[in-house]
Amino acid sequence: MAEQPHAEGGASPKHETLMEKIADKLHVGSGKGDSSSSSSDSDNDERPRPSAPPAPPAAEVKPSFSESAATAAAEAKANVFRLFGREQPIHKALGGGKPADVFLWRNKNISAGVLGGATAIWILFELLGYHLLTFVCHGLIFSLGVLFLWSNASSFVNKSPPRIPEVIIPEDLVVNIALSTRYEINRAFANLRQIALGRDIKKFLMVIAGLWLLSVLGSCCNFLTLVYIVFVVLHTVPVLYEKYEDQIDSYGEKGWVEIKKQYTVFDEKVLSKVPRGPAKDKKH
Repeated sequence: MAEQPHAEGGASPKHETLMEKIADKLHVGSGKGDSSSSSSDSDNDERPRPSAPPAPPAAEVKPSFSESAATAAAEAKANVFRLFGREQPIHKALGGGKPADVFLWRNKNISAGVLGGATAIWILFELLGYHLLTFVCHGLIFSLGVLFLWSNASSFVNKSPPRIPEVIIPEDLVVNIALSTRYEINRAFANLRQIALGRDIKKFLMVIAGLWLLSVLGSCCNFLTLVYIVFVVLHTVPVLYEKYEDQIDSYGEKGWVEIKKQYTVFDEKVLSKVPRGPAKDKKH
């Protein structure tokens, strides 16, 4: 009985020793696995990895044939010679809006009516010898007589009297017109002063030629006929120019080149010998 506990005590150390050995073996095995895995990882890290193939260059987006043709046409059109150095369409050059629409016959009925009214006025005053003051007075007499009779007769025929609108000229409109007129007159005086000082011979010659042309036209016809001619020109020349713009500009370019040649010769022989005024005004 006394030897039994001893035998149990001796068996427990033996059991613990066997478990420790198994644990040691497992630990060693796991250590080798870790070392092998770590070594394999390190080997994989140290191995030179093949570099990725270079990405092919992005294909350049080339414009289509229609886009390139449109671009070339726009550039060529921008470089085309235009009369008077015009860079805007003829509609914008005329100021745009309703006046330009009338001059370019955007609405044929309105343009024809305006031109027909101007023609009737010219025939009335120029061919028939009707005077402006007489025409205004007769028109007012006729209008007031009709309205007066209509207003008094409306009570007898049981009809409503005529509605005569109240006409009031706004102050802003008159002020704007006055300011615009004042600005244009001052600018004209400034240009005339620069021309009189002799600083720009080219502009001087252009003004002299324009005034001489107006004097010739004035000797051939009176003021009303001259205004009517200008009115007809405004209703015919712009629309014809817009229709045959390219052809007219080509002929204009040739004529402008010839004018520049003649002006260069005239400048060398005549204008270069003319004494000019001082570059700056003398301050007193």
